Formats: sequence, C-alpha cells, structure tokens
Amino acid sequence: MLRIAVPNKGSLSGPAAEMLHEAGYQQRRESKELRIVDPENEVEFFYLRPRDIAIYVSSGRLDIGITGRDLLIDSGADAEEILPLGFARSTFRFAAKPGTASGIQDLKGRTVATSYEGIVAGHLADSGVDASVVHLDGAVETAIELGVAEVIADVVETGTSLRNAGLEVFGEPIMKSEAIVVRRTGADGEEPKVQQFLRRLQGVLVARTYVMMDYDCRVEQLEKAVALTPGLESPTVSPLHNEGWVAVRAMVPAKEAQRIMDDLYAIGARAILTTAIHACRL
Repeated sequence: MLRIAVPNKGSLSGPAAEMLHEAGYQQRRESKELRIVDPENEVEFFYLRPRDIAIYVSSGRLDIGITGRDLLIDSGADAEEILPLGFARSTFRFAAKPGTASGIQDLKGRTVATSYEGIVAGHLADSGVDASVVHLDGAVETAIELGVAEVIADVVETGTSLRNAGLEVFGEPIMKSEAIVVRRTGADGEEPKVQQFLRRLQGVLVARTYVMMDYDCRVEQLEKAVALTPGLESPTVSPLHNEGWVAVRAMVPAKEAQRIMDDLYAIGARAILTTAIHACRL
C-alpha cells in the first residue's frame, strides 16, 4: 500500500485535498483525522505538519508527500522534488527599512531574521556573503522594529504587511516556491504505484489547464481552423451530413479559449462550444 504524506493545515492543506479528490482518492472528513486508508486505490494518507513532511519522506517511512518547495529546501531533508503542482505559489525575498540595502552584497556583517533559516543561510553562503541569521517563528516583520535584526527574509505575496511595517523588498528573489510532490532521494522512480499516483495528478493539472472545444466549419476553412486549434497532437475532424462541412474537436488552453472562439467565428466556424475536462491521461 502506498503511504503518502499530506499537509494537515495551512495554505497547502485545502488545495492539496481538493486535488487528491479530483484525482479520485478518498480524503478525510474531519480535520482531526491524522490518517485514513483508501482501500480501493491501495493508498494510506497521513496528515502531517507541512514543515515535517520532507523529513518523514526522507526517512523512508512514507513513500511520497505533498509539501512546499520552500519547506523542502529549508528542511535539508534527503528528499527531492518530482512534480510541481501549481498552487500555493509564493516568492521569498529580503526586506528592510528603505535605504538599508539594495542587493545581497549589502548584507555583509548584518543580521537577517527569518522563519526559513536553511534557505537563507544556504543562499547567503552560495552568494559568498557572511551575515548572521536569526531564526524566528512567524511575524518576522517586527524583528527590525525591535532591534533583533536589520533585515528580514520572508514569503512575499502582495507586500502589504511589509509596507505596513515600513519595509520594502530589495534585490533579486531568493527563490520561488509552490506545492510539490517529494520522494526520498534515490528512491525507485519507476515504482508502479508511485507512477500511477503521479499520472493522476498530472491528469488533474492538464484538466485544469485545458478545455475541450468543438465547432463546425467549412472544408475550405479547415486549415485555418486547425492552425488555431492544433490540439495536443492533432484535432479530430469528422464529416457532417451537410456536404462541405466538418466537425472539429480539440483541446485548447482554457485561458485562451475566448480569443480562439472569436478567431474561429471570424473565419466562418459556427456552433463553437467549450466543455470542461474533469480527468485525462496523456
């Protein structure tokens, strides 16, 4: 039975459970449940603190897990990313009082406060910057005001909390993070149950990204229409009862669907429809 770690709370928890549900797996009904078994899919789910998941997976006790790229790197665990999941995206950056620093080289000899000591210390070392790192659990914005540090490093989404604290970001992003699937470094990448799990999640990602588009067009406009909707390999084209017309079906990027419909209509296509894709295998 495949043993999988899932975030039990925080910004990763809800989207992870939703994706697993879309992939056909049972999920817990109560937030207090720490373990459930999905016998039909031969999977056992363990609901753990997101920060601990990479460590559990690296121990070999669990086969794979869903966590954040930032948490994987910060943990220093012997685990590796095998699939990005596209949600819980964030950017990790330095911030300070205006005029304090403009780049990472300005941090030499200074103190940086962060909740992600492993990421920051590694980034400073890779950049050849000798600076002190102070670990704080949350609310690092107050570290500068209280004199604990001169600079902070934290996840930045809108930047509102930083501006409210009188701080501004500077320099290049330390890293970009998102939810990912991890496994123990060196684990068998061809294990059938793991591959099946990854295919299901990849199917969800594709289903969220594409829609199915159907339309009718005249034969003489088919090449122009196909250029607009090439599909993943090629579209399906079927003759209609009315001579000189064909029906076309193809997957198109969801974010471009409205523009493509306009372009198809402009070349004479009609009965243009889009439908959601709930699951797929490519």
